[in-house]
Amino acid sequence: MRLVPDQRILLVHAHPDDETIGTGATMAKYVAEGRGVTLVTCTAGEMGEILVPELAHLAADQEDGLGEHRRGELAEAMKELGVTDHRFLGGFGAYRDSGMQWHADGYAIPGDTIHDNAFWHADLTEAADHLVTIIREVRPQVMSTYDQFGNYGHPDHIQAHRVAMYAAQLAAVPSYRRDLGEPWEIAKIYWSAMSESRMREGLRRLRELGEESPFEGLDPDGPLPMTSPDADLAAEIDGTAYAEAKLAAMRAHATQITTDGPFFALSNNLGAQAWGYEHFRLAKGTLGPVDERGLETDLFAGL
Repeated sequence: MRLVPDQRILLVHAHPDDETIGTGATMAKYVAEGRGVTLVTCTAGEMGEILVPELAHLAADQEDGLGEHRRGELAEAMKELGVTDHRFLGGFGAYRDSGMQWHADGYAIPGDTIHDNAFWHADLTEAADHLVTIIREVRPQVMSTYDQFGNYGHPDHIQAHRVAMYAAQLAAVPSYRRDLGEPWEIAKIYWSAMSESRMREGLRRLRELGEESPFEGLDPDGPLPMTSPDADLAAEIDGTAYAEAKLAAMRAHATQITTDGPFFALSNNLGAQAWGYEHFRLAKGTLGPVDERGLETDLFAGL
């Protein structure tokens, strides 16, 4: 008989590597503490940019094999974080990466051509039902996903937000789709975020050192559209003890993140501070006990 941890978190992400960059330290920390961690990835990232020249043949406009390759990368990354329960929404291949392009103002928008099976085109109720089944099986007290803009505009991130928030509502309704399991209400829902103050601090430090930033074009003293004002943050998870595990998981996503690129330069220059702290906005539920800054230090706080 499988033992079920008393505290369980469900994380809903769009593509392989999103989970590690945004919430990898939190995931590793909670696994180490004996909490249940379930990752749901909505697509296989078939349209991602390939940073390994010898794998360029896997690109969508060539062999179109990147999704299967990234499936393996995700499995390796989860081994580094210790996460044993990771799934693809609706099963592997149910929804395809929608792709994206950059708007002149610095945020992502849908590409000019989108595959028929793209997640962006998914029927909302159908996709949500896949997640309802998981919610009712896992029965998490906490869920994490993106904000309504997908944090930076990527259509798959926006759709992941919509699916996660809708599924959380449906899963709690006793009379909704009884065939999908017993109803379950998630007590606390968070939107992952990037702290504006920490981002400015990091960008200034990299500029002082003459290093390339992983966030090209962002001015430490200018607008930072991908970040959240610190006043909007509800929680800061100190995962610095698991920063190395997070970096190892990032290395596993080799087609997307290069070890000699700016992401690792950030780590080399700022240490665990760069990747060990992860931030969240509270979208549903009651704020638990907070520290002197008014931030929770545990997503399960108050439960």
